[in-house]
Amino acid sequence: MFKIKLIFPITIFISLLIITSTIKNKTRIIEKQISNLHKAILVKEKNLNEAELDFYYLSSPTELEKKLDLLGFYDYQPIKYSNIYFDISDLSKIQNKISNLNNINVEKIQKK
Repeated sequence: MFKIKLIFPITIFISLLIITSTIKNKTRIIEKQISNLHKAILVKEKNLNEAELDFYYLSSPTELEKKLDLLGFYDYQPIKYSNIYFDISDLSKIQNKISNLNNINVEKIQKK
């Protein structure tokens, strides 16, 4: 009877000790992954901020005037409103339509 009273708490203690160390190791691994992702996010944010800064600089009126003077007024043509895409899905839809039309034209030529 004395052995059972002693063995039972010792097995519970050892099992909880093992479970605790396992959870702690898994938590440490997850924290490292979170830290790596956080570093990656910071790098991406830095790149985004630099890209925005470049965009604002290159699209400033003074820079545009310099480019217009360099290109010449007659060579400069603004983009048509129909060529401005508000979403990448719009662009991909139009490209798919164009490629489908090209495939149809190729098939017609091959049939002749």
